[in-house]
Amino acid sequence: MAFKIPALDRLIEELSRLPGLGEKTAQRLTFHILKSKKDIAEQLSAALLELKSQVKNCPQCFSFTDQELCAFCKDTQRQPELVCVVEDPSDILRIEAAMQFKGRYHVLQGVLSPLDGIGPDQIRLQELLNRLENEKITEVILALDADLEGDATSLYLTKLIKPRGIRVTRIAHGVPIGGNLEYVDYRTLSRALENRVEL
Repeated sequence: MAFKIPALDRLIEELSRLPGLGEKTAQRLTFHILKSKKDIAEQLSAALLELKSQVKNCPQCFSFTDQELCAFCKDTQRQPELVCVVEDPSDILRIEAAMQFKGRYHVLQGVLSPLDGIGPDQIRLQELLNRLENEKITEVILALDADLEGDATSLYLTKLIKPRGIRVTRIAHGVPIGGNLEYVDYRTLSRALENRVEL
């Protein structure tokens, strides 16, 4: 329900357009900003403008950076022969939190989704193929979601990369640690069986 106060209604509308924020959360945030000191709104506004003006895509991996290259591409301690392919830059943060991967990244900035009109030309696929031609990459790890679009993209990439003599692997999907089989859906259980390991 609109409050008939254009500035208030506009902020609620704009905030509710953000992913994961419904109208009620947008209302709570709007009222919090309205009740707070003026400097909070000014700081939030300045931070948003700074973000948009200073952060860009890394020209090598297409993650986010405010430098010429992102921290992962510049890091000489990382293994340049390993490249982990992800859908979004936010996926890198999740992988880094596990503290296991020490290679480099490539962000597709999307996945194949023919129903949504997203084909190979709408994602950073050609840039990945260029990297495979110009860099000494020995393994590509596909860290894409285990949904239809992620599966289709992984299959498509595998068909393009394997003939080049480059190893293609995919992160394991299946029953989570501490998971109870009673609550696992059939697709996840099927994937867990496919990806079983020898003990």
